Amino acid sequence: MKIRAAVLEEFGAPLEVQELDLAEPKAGEVLVRVEACGVCHTDLYTGSGADPSGYAPTVLGHEGAGVVERVGDGVASVAPGDHVVTLFSPQCRECIHCRDERTNLCLAIREQQNRGFLPDGTTRLSRDGEPVRHFMGTSTFAEYTVMPEIALAKITPDAPLDGACLFACGLSTGLGAAINTAKVQPGSTCVVFGAGMVGLGAVAGCRLQGAERIVGVDLSDERLELARGQGATDTIRGGPDAVQQILELTGGFGADYTFEATGLVDVMRQALESARMGWGLATVCGVAGKGETLDVVPRFLITGRRIAGSSFGGVKGRDQVPQLVDRWLAGELDLEPFLSHRLTLDDVNRGFELMERQDGIRSVIGFAQT
Repeated sequence: MKIRAAVLEEFGAPLEVQELDLAEPKAGEVLVRVEACGVCHTDLYTGSGADPSGYAPTVLGHEGAGVVERVGDGVASVAPGDHVVTLFSPQCRECIHCRDERTNLCLAIREQQNRGFLPDGTTRLSRDGEPVRHFMGTSTFAEYTVMPEIALAKITPDAPLDGACLFACGLSTGLGAAINTAKVQPGSTCVVFGAGMVGLGAVAGCRLQGAERIVGVDLSDERLELARGQGATDTIRGGPDAVQQILELTGGFGADYTFEATGLVDVMRQALESARMGWGLATVCGVAGKGETLDVVPRFLITGRRIAGSSFGGVKGRDQVPQLVDRWLAGELDLEPFLSHRLTLDDVNRGFELMERQDGIRSVIGFAQT
């Protein structure tokens, strides 16, 4: 079938909306009609060429939600008409990692996905007979996409898809960092560095876990106000004095849990240094730039602080994303402040421009199907 999609032709150049060919789903695959897709920083990161594992040409986009159109042989967990959230972090439910509660990093299709292929080592996207690679196993900057069954979370049809798409990446990453990775305890003190999509999700996650005090840290007063709306009890302007201010707020001890959601290694260090002596846990959610390293003073670790990394918030997507969506519909989460701009596919590059200006939290592309 012919589809319109936003293609990364070369790094550092704007995406080009083009007509591509999309082949039918093979065994274990699903054709999804994309209804909404968030414009995430990971798409910008790859498109810029900063990602050493990036490749082109490819169709970017991974924060998607849509409706199942057709399924390939052997697909049993979804059927035509089902509403789904796309998962760049799949869940086969069978590999050693999927069967272990300590991680969500499924091993089933990881190698081929990282190379831009579907599990059989080929693509369903092409142009004039030449393959176009998939991105993060999703490629949701497109009217339709073909994905592995194990990379789709079936959700209730009651959920508006322009909000549900946020659970495909940023929101789940922040929520899961607090709920799954850190396992924030009721009555605790938390600090969240960065009040973008992931950071605001972490604030909300700390609130849902029953944290007594939640400190939001950001350079933007507007974003700090959004953090308050998600449950932050205190806010601090980011900068070199942030650690000292946090220590003063916590009687000199630091916070039980800290979260870094900026991708800046200096802020990652601040997250560690503002964690409590004895048991403080600093959870790193941001993706640092190519070749950057985190400089840690060992005495912060020797005195009981710990660092943990969190990919997609430790969320096992097929099982847990539907649960998070249900919590949203139950009124436990307010997504409306996150939906800053609603765009069309032709406006995808404007979505990147808005992101670079930090204009709003998330631009969401809506697809008017014909």
